[in-house]
Amino acid sequence: MHKVAVGSGFEDVEAIPFSKKLNWLSKLLWGGSALLCFEHVWHGEVVPFFPFLTAASDPAEAAVMLDEMASVGGSMALFLTGAWAVMLFAAHKIQKKALYPQLSAK
Repeated sequence: MHKVAVGSGFEDVEAIPFSKKLNWLSKLLWGGSALLCFEHVWHGEVVPFFPFLTAASDPAEAAVMLDEMASVGGSMALFLTGAWAVMLFAAHKIQKKALYPQLSAK
């Protein structure tokens, strides 16, 4: 924890631990999964009886479904991980400016 001059006083500024940053990624991925689940329910692709996914009842449709899961799910995970990396970069810059104001003045 560092004391940083703010106005006429000092404020405690603490570095963000990596575990908290990793929690951001977890929340992004779970949120994206929940949104995708809601979208599948909205379009009637999920049913309350076995096999639960309408495309899984036909083997030909199941292959298309698995391909879509891999391509869309994989790209969504990569995109969210990229957004997380941008968040980490921004957090690092903001944190560096708060912790070391003399470095950001140059």
